[in-house]
Formats: sequence, C-alpha cells, structure tokens
Amino acid sequence: MERVLVYIDGFNLYFGMMEADFESSRWLNVYLLAQNLLKPTQQIVGVKYFTSRVTNNPSKQKRQTTYLEALECQGVELIYGHYQSNKVECKRCGHLWLDQNEKMTDVNIATHIIVDAFQDRYDTAMLISGDSDLVPPVRAVHDLFRQKRVFVAFPPKRHNQTVAAAAKGWMVIGRKKLAESQLPPIVTKASGYQLAKPVEWND
Repeated sequence: MERVLVYIDGFNLYFGMMEADFESSRWLNVYLLAQNLLKPTQQIVGVKYFTSRVTNNPSKQKRQTTYLEALECQGVELIYGHYQSNKVECKRCGHLWLDQNEKMTDVNIATHIIVDAFQDRYDTAMLISGDSDLVPPVRAVHDLFRQKRVFVAFPPKRHNQTVAAAAKGWMVIGRKKLAESQLPPIVTKASGYQLAKPVEWND
C-alpha cells in the first residue's frame, strides 16, 4: 500500500469553503475527507492540520476550540502558527487600526513536508491548499526525493495553476466530498466530555 501523509492548510480550506458558499460543511472531519480522497491502493499514515488560534473574538474562539478538539478526537495532529497584529493607516484620513494576519502556516507546512520526506514517513504527500508560497517545498521534495510525490487537493475556489504545475497530480475538492465527510453532531472525547457542533454552523 502507498503511504499517504496529509497536510492541510486550515485557513486556506476554510475560506475557500466560505467563498464557495459551502457554510453547511464547516463541521468537517478532515481525516475522513482525506480518506475519501484516497485511491484503493493508498493508506493514510497521518493527517496534519495547520492553523492559528483566533484572537479578540470570544465566540469565534469558542467555536474554533470546539472544532479543533473534535478533530483531535479523530486522530488529526494540530500544528499552530500565530496571528500578528500590524498597524494600518488610512492614507486619506490618517486613522490607525490593528489588522491581524495569520503567520507561519506556510513555513510550518514546508518544514513538515520536507522533514517527513527526509525521515521517509510517506510515499505521497497530499497537500490540501492553494497557497503558491508552498511551490518551493513541493519542488524541493520532487528534486531531492525522486521516489516521492506531492499531490495537491485544492480547496473550493483555491485552484492555483502555479501550484498545480509543481505538483505530481491534482484535483479540486467538490461539495459532494465535503458533504460526505462531516463529523457527527456530537463528538465524545476520551474523558467523556461531549463536543457539540456549534449552533451557528447548523444552517
């Protein structure tokens, strides 16, 4: 069986789904999604989900925490970046405000995908992202590890021709695969604590 290690750019996937009006799929079991994208000759050896903790919005923080804990219950490994606050000035009126940008996700994915190749943890890396910043590590894997390949599964609305050209195979994740890959309404942790799908995600 071909060993597949899955790397998911959490925000790229989430905002692609939102842009495609797939809000009903937010309670997404990414481990099951990865399984549903495999060929019969492939098996998952790990799923890594790269994200950053939401800040300055308690309700969003609570929903994200519930979701991330539900993913951990499925065996998903979480790797965190962070948000960086930058001052932005309106050039017309001089008003200042803080703009938060998610940082480190692309660097974290690049590091993991190359280190895991070096440690021979996969035959195929499945990358779920359309971020062109990930083209260099994709090319590096193909140049340094000729027997390995990076396959890209683009989130909705995130197809990128540069990424597709660097990959050894690609597809676009459609509504059907997302709908077939949902978590149950209640996810029970090993401790017995129950994680419920956020009410705001029931639309």
